[in-house]
Amino acid sequence: MRLKRGRRRLTAAVLTGVLGAAVVSCGPRNPAAAATPGRAGGEHQSPAKADYAGLADVPEQVEPDGTSILVGDPQALTTVHLYEDPRCPYCKEFETTGGGPVLTQYVLRRKVKVEYTMASFLDGRLGGNGSKKAVNALRAAVEERKFAEYHTVLYQSQPPEEVDGFTDARLLQLASKVKGLRSPSFDTAVKSMKYQAFVDSTEKVFSAAGHYNGHAGPGTPTAEVDGYRIPVEYSGLLYKGDLFDRYLARVTRRAAT
Repeated sequence: MRLKRGRRRLTAAVLTGVLGAAVVSCGPRNPAAAATPGRAGGEHQSPAKADYAGLADVPEQVEPDGTSILVGDPQALTTVHLYEDPRCPYCKEFETTGGGPVLTQYVLRRKVKVEYTMASFLDGRLGGNGSKKAVNALRAAVEERKFAEYHTVLYQSQPPEEVDGFTDARLLQLASKVKGLRSPSFDTAVKSMKYQAFVDSTEKVFSAAGHYNGHAGPGTPTAEVDGYRIPVEYSGLLYKGDLFDRYLARVTRRAAT
């Protein structure tokens, strides 16, 4: 427990160091800032394990709690926990032009493992069932070890927030873009909402994780790094790839010492 508290304090200190000057000059979100990370901050790759060649090679599983999905080397020293909703446009921004592509590189390099809590609260606010259906389909993709690839495709192809566009037919069409995902069992799981219990449980976990703007749940996307939740006032970090890279570089470097 002391170790976890120490890691949280250290992660918070690193965040302040990276963003101390940046927050003052924070303007509109800049998609162009999402650079692909190099070996930032003088990091070096451990010779013990080779990088994963791509997301298709990365391990993934449902966590023992039954509500979160783990992607990455289970032995990675740094853990990032993400709260997302498939219909959330800010999640799309994070995943496609912000910190998401940066985070993927750290996962491929075995520096970070990611826990996903996939919420579906936007269905209740906007109407429809697209979030629930997408979360169910993502859970089904874990059975084929295709969650990470499918997750990427869904955010790249996300419909406008107000459009309930994640229908069964659309989810299956998008699944066809992921090699090896489509199968009779996967298709049936999508159409039948096989993982409805998972969808309900993960939404309850999200709702219990905090409050934002008067609603249950911490808002999406929300990121926790080694147990430290990035505060709302620093959330711009998630949409600027270069800053997120600097942050993860420092956190992972310190975790290895």
